[in-house]
Amino acid sequence: FVKLYCIIFCAFPSADIISTVEFNSTGELLATGDKGGRVVVFQREQESKNQPHRRGEYNVYSTFQSHEPEFDYLKSLEIEEKINKIRWLPQQNAAYFLLSTNDKTVKLWKISERDKRPEGYNLKDEEGRIRDPTTITSLRVPVLRPMDLMVEATPRRIFSNAHTYHINSISVNSDHETYMSTDDLRINLWNLEITNRSFNIVDIKPANMEELTEVITAAEFHPNQCNTFVYSSSKGSIRLCDMRTSALCDNHSKLFEEPEDPSNRSFFSEIISSISDVKFSHSGRYLMTRDYLTVKVWDINMESKPLETYQVHDYLRSKLCSLYENDCIFDKFECVWNGTDSVLMTGSYNNFFRMFDRNTKRDVTLEASRENSKPRAILKPRKVCVGGKRRKDEISVDSLDFSKKILHTAWHPNENIIAVAATNNLYIFQDKVN
Repeated sequence: FVKLYCIIFCAFPSADIISTVEFNSTGELLATGDKGGRVVVFQREQESKNQPHRRGEYNVYSTFQSHEPEFDYLKSLEIEEKINKIRWLPQQNAAYFLLSTNDKTVKLWKISERDKRPEGYNLKDEEGRIRDPTTITSLRVPVLRPMDLMVEATPRRIFSNAHTYHINSISVNSDHETYMSTDDLRINLWNLEITNRSFNIVDIKPANMEELTEVITAAEFHPNQCNTFVYSSSKGSIRLCDMRTSALCDNHSKLFEEPEDPSNRSFFSEIISSISDVKFSHSGRYLMTRDYLTVKVWDINMESKPLETYQVHDYLRSKLCSLYENDCIFDKFECVWNGTDSVLMTGSYNNFFRMFDRNTKRDVTLEASRENSKPRAILKPRKVCVGGKRRKDEISVDSLDFSKKILHTAWHPNENIIAVAATNNLYIFQDKVN
């Protein structure tokens, strides 16, 4: 495994728990969304001759309020401002574009730089006041003067009023023209240019809500086939759909589901089999899913069983009862691929996060904490002791802190740089270059 050290530790206000983390397609920008509806964008430092080691450090580039709390008067419901997901659009020009969503509304934001200002207007004075046309005796050619760099975030589109239930994921299509937004029972397809109309492509809402047995938990487009997408359910199944077959994709093309072992059946089986995240590999050949205890890799050509299964925190199997009582069993952990699809990463409790190497079958547990975030200090692997004698460097399963959890992580698309959100703290780790 690569040796990781912390390059950035950023503490957000305690109320602003980080709710999503996302690198853009080049890895030069990293966006975080939080519970207070704010989006903070970090930009990577350019390498300088004097300080070559500074390449890789991320500094705050732009901060803006994406969503505000709202109230639905018809349903007497508060709509919180928390950012559920952020997705970057591929860069087409000097500006950057990203989609951010709360429970109900998706917004398209443009982030652009301005380092010049126009001066020498004919009809306005320098303060911007309109001049009396009778006083204008000569024409001036306006000029652009240099000014301090300003980064502006402006909302370009607002996609609203299309979801009855809470939006849990958004995904940009590889055609760069459309995206989908997913709630508990429906998936809608949008054109990025059209805000007043979307197409419903999946609807699993039964005629009688008492017959409801499962909900949609996540959905994602294929990275290079614009007609293909997957969505996962609370029953542990993943459905792959092809939009060429019909306008409404209620009938899936493929169903990925692992039959349950009857010997492992328990009261918690259905809860822990619910899939919290699904991700296509960069190649588009594999799917990664995360349920409460495991990460699974599926070959999209083999529906019968997963190709690989990795235990994230199997030592919690004996603690499911107390995790159910404190609601931790319903935590939704995300999972990510590295740039070459060879390593998987996902979060756990006690600010631990796990990495699994698909080639060597090795795995490691690392901890994101303030103590470990000293500049250029290498992260030491952590081990959890289940029973018996505890070694000096091990931590007992009974002393794990379940209030400290890593739900959101991101991996740089090309390099071994990872972003880890631990409640209201953001850590960025980089591999040690000799």
